[in-house]
Amino acid sequence: METGDCELRQGEDGLELVGNGMVLRADFMRLLPRLRPDRLGRELLVRAARVRGVASPAVVDATAGLGEDSLLLAAAGFSVTMFEKDPVIASLLRDALERASNEPQLTKVVSRMRLVEGDSVVGLRELGFAPDVVFLDPMFPERTKSAAVKKKFQLLHLLERPCDNERELLEAALAARPRKVVVKRPPKGPALAGARPSHSLAGKAVRYDVIVPPPA
Repeated sequence: METGDCELRQGEDGLELVGNGMVLRADFMRLLPRLRPDRLGRELLVRAARVRGVASPAVVDATAGLGEDSLLLAAAGFSVTMFEKDPVIASLLRDALERASNEPQLTKVVSRMRLVEGDSVVGLRELGFAPDVVFLDPMFPERTKSAAVKKKFQLLHLLERPCDNERELLEAALAARPRKVVVKRPPKGPALAGARPSHSLAGKAVRYDVIVPPPA
């Protein structure tokens, strides 16, 4: 399958996106060290998304990409619904889920992950349930400054452009009536759509803004 300057092909280790001399494959196995209990609880995303008093919170990852953040949440006990609107990226993610389901260390984790191919701006308004958390990680140019990150995301940028509908995305997230919305941002980046967070958790490489909607 060809898409622009890239080609989607079946490699020995799974579905691959090839282009510009680079190969991109979603691979959950390499994240296993971060899924250890002693490390998982320290992940900023897990801490930002945690819901008190709920044993298995339901989270919607509205911008799933290659599903790495969703995997962390699922490993922490969340039930995750992932939206990915680009069909090529969705294919890479679906292939990763299928491969991971056959790995004993990941079978239980990925059983809590469900992929929906489609635009989350529409899907969030048609969920049929109120999630505990909506997670947003809109692609933005600032995240491509380091060479390592740039190489990883360059192929994805050929398929999916940085978010240009921040307000619409945030409004759809809030319309789903979650307990909180968690937004991934660069450490010194502006708040999504200018919305002031209730609080934030920041590390050296990323910041999570948490928006707690007022009671209905």
